[in-house]
Formats: sequence, C-alpha cells, structure tokens
Amino acid sequence: MSELRFTADHEWLRLEQDGRVTVGITEYAQDALGDVVFVQLPELQGYAKGEEVAVLESVKAASNIVMPLDGEVVEINDQLVDRPELVNEEPLGNGWFFRMQLADNSVLDALMDKAAYENLLKANG
Repeated sequence: MSELRFTADHEWLRLEQDGRVTVGITEYAQDALGDVVFVQLPELQGYAKGEEVAVLESVKAASNIVMPLDGEVVEINDQLVDRPELVNEEPLGNGWFFRMQLADNSVLDALMDKAAYENLLKANG
C-alpha cells in the first residue's frame, strides 16, 4: 500500500516497503499555516495516538503535530531543521516529518483514503 491515508488533523501517512510509516502534513494544512519558518521534530521514542510530537511555527501561527496512531518514532527528517520551507515546497514529498513503526500496520485501514479526505475538506468548506 503506497497510497496515502489521511487524518482529520490534516496529516498524511504512507506505508513504506520496509514496513515503516512516513508522516507529514497535507497541502491544505501547509497552505493554512503559511510560510513555515521553524520545525521542532519529535524524539525517537514511543508515543500514544493524539500525543503532541512536533511543533511547526509559521509566519501566521504555531501549530502542533500530533501522533496519528500509537507507535514509535524511528526516524526524523533532519532536513527540516535547516530547511523548514520544505514543508511548504513539498508537503507530500521531502517535507515529511518523521517515520514511525506500528505494532500492526492494518490500523492504517481505519484512516481516510484520498476521496474521504477530499470530502472532509469540502464539508469544512
């Protein structure tokens, strides 16, 4: 499954071939934030779903990134420390935040697919 899954918090998740899950924010989220000027990345450790794991600061506001599912952060995107603008330039690519390991990758199936996420955006107008 290389197809993206989405959360109501405007995060995307992609299951990689090695079984880890890459997490970032959607184009909608980065657009709402404006120019990102600072990213505080998570520690390499386990987190519970909903726990704050990262902080973004933009010219408009600060925003928290929450853990989308229970799991362990196993890699962070060090590029964002020196180049936080990658979040705006490539939110679905090199602007990812971290990779996590889930106990059971089937929990991804409970998240929204692209069509469901687009319906959420339309409903929120």
